Order: sequence, then C-alpha cells, then structure tokens
Amino acid sequence: MINRQILFFLLIPLSLSAQYSIREPNAIPLHGEWRFALDPVDAGVRGNWYREDAPLNRWEKVTVPHCFSVDPRFQFYTGTAWYRRTFPCQPTAGKRVMLHFDAAYYETTVWINNRKVGTHEGGYTPFQFDITDYLKTESGALNAIAISVNNNTWKTTTIPGAKDNNLPESFPGWLNYGGLIRPVYLTVEPEVYVENSKIEALPDLVKGTATLTIKTRIRNAGQQAITPKLAFRVMQNGKPITLVWKQPTGSVAANQTVVLEAETMLKAADVKLWSVDQPTLYDVQVIAGNDTVQTHFGIRKVEIRNAQLLLNGQPIRVAGGNRVVDYTGLGSLEPDWVVEKDMRLMKEAGMELHRLTHYTPSETVYDWADRNGMLIISEAGNWQLTPRQMDNDTMRTKFRQQFREMAERDWNHPSVIAYSVGNEYLSEQPAGQRWTKDMIAYARELDPTRLYTFASMRLNTLPKKPEDEASQYCDFISTNTYGNHAAILKHIHSLYPDKPIFISEYGTRADGKDGEAGQVAHIEKFLTDIRQLPYVAGASWWSFNDYLSRHDGSNPDGTRPWGLVRGDRSKRLLYKAHQTGMAPVTIEKVSWTTGNAGVHTVTLRVTARTDFPAYALKKYQIKTEKTLLTIPDLQPGQSANLTVPVRGFDKTLTVEVIKPTGFSILTQTIDSSNDTRASN
Repeated sequence: MINRQILFFLLIPLSLSAQYSIREPNAIPLHGEWRFALDPVDAGVRGNWYREDAPLNRWEKVTVPHCFSVDPRFQFYTGTAWYRRTFPCQPTAGKRVMLHFDAAYYETTVWINNRKVGTHEGGYTPFQFDITDYLKTESGALNAIAISVNNNTWKTTTIPGAKDNNLPESFPGWLNYGGLIRPVYLTVEPEVYVENSKIEALPDLVKGTATLTIKTRIRNAGQQAITPKLAFRVMQNGKPITLVWKQPTGSVAANQTVVLEAETMLKAADVKLWSVDQPTLYDVQVIAGNDTVQTHFGIRKVEIRNAQLLLNGQPIRVAGGNRVVDYTGLGSLEPDWVVEKDMRLMKEAGMELHRLTHYTPSETVYDWADRNGMLIISEAGNWQLTPRQMDNDTMRTKFRQQFREMAERDWNHPSVIAYSVGNEYLSEQPAGQRWTKDMIAYARELDPTRLYTFASMRLNTLPKKPEDEASQYCDFISTNTYGNHAAILKHIHSLYPDKPIFISEYGTRADGKDGEAGQVAHIEKFLTDIRQLPYVAGASWWSFNDYLSRHDGSNPDGTRPWGLVRGDRSKRLLYKAHQTGMAPVTIEKVSWTTGNAGVHTVTLRVTARTDFPAYALKKYQIKTEKTLLTIPDLQPGQSANLTVPVRGFDKTLTVEVIKPTGFSILTQTIDSSNDTRASN
C-alpha cells in the first residue's frame, strides 16, 4: 500500500477507532475528543471562533463522530454548531495531506490554522480537502482545525429540504440530525495519486467468462507533467489471478486529473458469480507509480426482460425494507455494531432487496451487503421537491453534486444494482417529467452499468397513458402504494407491461386502530394480493425500524411507529410475520413415523415458492437441534422430501431453514398431529 512518510502522533483509543470502519487502511482517524459549541446567532465567523487562539473555556467536550441532536438539550436545535481540536502533522516534500469527511450534516465549512479551507453542502455523502498548504511546517507544531456545521434543512434551497408550497406539511419526513456524524480522518498521498477507480465486471453467462474494465482517475498535484504507469492485481480468496491487460498510456499535466481505462478478460475457471446466496467477492489493487489503492468488486449481471428482474440470467422476486438511519440514543450515528445488528435483523426477516431510504447511509452498510448478499437501490436527495424547485438551476446543480458523490463512492459495490433519482415528487407534471429524464441521463453518464428508477406516488390513480407520467423513463417501476394493492398494481402493469414493478413502499403503522395485529393482517393481505402478480419483482416495507420525525402525522413523542422493530430494535409481532411470509420456501409434514426405542422419523416436503418471493435455491439447509441436512437445489415450484430423525419422547420438532450464508430465515414447529405451525 501507500508508503506514508509523515509524522503523526495521534493518540486514538483503539476501542473508539474500532467502532467506525474506515475503508482507507492507512487512514489517520481524527476521532475522539473535540471541543464543541452551539452558534445560534451565527456569531462564530464574526467572533473568530475558527482562530487557534480563540478561548475554549465555554466549549464542551464531545466525542467525534458526534450527533448533537441526540443531546436532550439540543434535540430541537436547528442552526450552526462548531467543532475544534488540534493535531500534530508536518507535511513532507512530495506528499499531499487530505482531510476526509465520510459525511457531515449538512453544510460544512473548514478552517486550518486560521485559514478557511473550503465549504461543502450535503449531509450524507463524502467529501475531502487537500490541506497540505495549510499545515504548519515546523517540527512538533500542532495544527488547529475548526469546523462549522449547519443542520438547517428546513429551507427550500437545501437537498433534502422543505417544500416551497406554503403548506404546513413542508418539513422532510425525518429528523435533521446535525453534526460530524461519520468518520473524519486524514490520508497522505504522493503527488501523483489515484483519486478513484471504477470497476466494471460483466460476465458472459453463456461462455462463463467475464470482461473486467478498470477506469482509474489519477490526480497530478505536482508541478510537472507525468506519464503514469498503471498496474493491477486481482485476487479471489487471497489468491492472485494471472491476467493480461489492455491499457492506454497518457500523460497528466501539472495540477490536472485524467481517467485512464484498462481492460482484461477473466477465463471461465476464474469467474465466480456474485449473488444473494453466493456473494463471492474479488479484491483488486490499482497501482499508479508510488500509490496503491484497493477495493473489492463482484461479478454479476442485472437485467430487465419481459417484466422480470434477472440476476445472472435467473428471475428473482424478493422482499425488502426501508431502513431509516435512526437509532434510539444515537440518532444518525452508524457505528459498526448498529450496522451489523440492523442488517442481520433485516436479512433474517427475509429482507433482501431494498430501497433503503431517501439518502445515502454509511458505506459500512454496503460493505455488509456485499459480503452477505443483498440487493440495494440507492437514492439521492429529491424528497417531494416541488415543480418550482425541480426547475431551479441551483437545485439541479446541488442534486447532481450529491448524486455524483453518492455514485462515485458506491459504484464498485455489487450489492448496488440501481439508483433512484428521487421520491414522491409530482412526476406527472412537466417539471417532474423533465427532472426524471434529465437526471437519469446525467446519472447514466456517470454509471451506465446500473438500472435507474425513482419512487412514484402518482401511479396509484393518475396516469391514463404511459407518457402521462415520468416512469416512462425508468428501467423498472418503483411505486409507493399503501392499500388496494392488487387493483393499483394491475393498473400500473397495464401502463408499462414490459417493466417489472418494485413496490418501494407499502405498510401500515403499529399504532393504528388494530395495533400491532393490524400490521400482521396487513402483510398477510398484501401477500395474497401480490402473489397473483408475476410482474412484481420486489416489495420494500416502510419501514424496517421506527424513527423520529417532525413531519405531520408523527406522534406527540416524535415517533413514527411503522417498523418491524422499534427504535431500540426490539421486535414487534410483524417481524415474525414478515419472516414467515417472505421466506422463499415452505415446509410441510408428509408423515411422522413412530419407531422402536424412542426413535421416530419425520418426512418433510420442502418447496421453493413459485409466486412471491421466488428464486432458485442452492445449498440451503434444514437444521434441527441435533441434525443438519442439505436441501437439494430447487428451482421455483420444485419440491424435495427430507427425512429427519426425532429421538426420545418428543412429539414436536423445531426446524430452521438456513441460507448458504448462514442466516436463519424460517423457524417452524412440526408436531405428530396433523397440524404444522410457525414457532414464536
């Protein structure tokens, strides 16, 4: 990896650093203790709060990453807050020091040693500054960093933001959690370094080979033009793969950036496809002179054909959920343990295809999805923007910037199969049509390898012709539909018969007239409706978790109780109902045979669903307390009988269905009588 020749003496507690993954292996975290102050009247700049000699006696001590909105004193604060600390760092000749933010909510301004470095707008996407020329050069000197962060997204000029419709429901649907909410860190780069690399791996499903294209963006921060030499190392399970590369040569002028493209072919023996149940990953090192960066990728093919979503040539119909980045006591902080808990709960609930939410979560979420097999539609920014806002050039520019930051961070994740350009805007109006067409066109220039969509709420009643609504520009339909599902989905299909439908939102609250039991009844009726509709490719419950909001309809305590789990992740009745209903298999007792010496056998029929969810099952297992049996590979609609021993005087048998990735997705109790029941 990069030889980082620079002096750092940061004392970061290991336990603190370990809570938040940073993908750059040689990053120097700026986690830990910072000084913090609110600035409700925006006096900080006038009062020179950014200066290293500004007094800190009235500033609090906080731990970064930090979300100030979860402090009960600041829960309703909307405005500017400041962070300050010092760090030791002296630049070395021929090196560049970069300051990285994985995200800060929402508008961020940075000063180093009394000098303004720059400003960034956007609350969920990464950004960085080259701070080399701002650092002190004398040995042992401490550098002062000051950061102001403003979380005021109640404005009509922010993304996300308030709607300019003069109505009381113009607030966004989730909290504007403010602060340095994700990791802040430094890296040290040579003068010629890799800014980004895009890995495109396209399999030939007939030949079994794959074409691998690497687009490397190289930055020359030096004073002379150079001709970089590129090299690549691809590994699977730690074993290098021998490849022959076709790559152009080109020079990079001083203080300029170029993209160089290389291509190779992986032979069939080296290709292992990535899928939901077989999430095979490859590692690639991109070497440009003295700089080496590493990322992972997967080889998979996602297509739309005949109103079906295909993964590696096979139709897949699968459930999912919307996850709001909100955890009791943490707000929008996402330490690794929260990501692990949430994603595991979702996976075991049968949630595999998600439009997670209306903004970009931490990259740790996508790394988890890559390793464990999930399909994700990433969405940026446009939450119910009005026609005036969508036609505003400044708003369009802000959206493109945030979308680019999202896409350039996430385009190597095999779990990301599609991008969404917004949620619930007036897509039948000319402004909504223009937005959809233009933003998808812009996005395809950045990343033509993904599918494109947006979440529409207008398809439920309005369009009479496909050209009446902006879904005409999408690869597949995403609809937020709450109730009357069968009729509405049939109507949408009549408009766009060649496009699969993804139900990007459906659900009901846990505090309705029938309480939590009403959620269970809702999902049971929903499944009855969609299982008769073969063009429904996915369905994402709103929402996986409860969350806080100031949007109209929130409870007096600020909660919106839509979740399978509560804000603290305790499970509702709905969790088990979703898990059972969204399992891709069913289990039936064929027979229970009582033998001698207390040894019995149970014959079970395991069937791969043919309606919803439905996809090919490979290497699944049945687990009991003492037995682990492999289920034969099944295509949708196929069945297999398994004989399971039962010892002792037990009259019941509890069985689990285990995915090849080790997740338990269905638990069922079989007894010696005629009934089979799901266990609690």
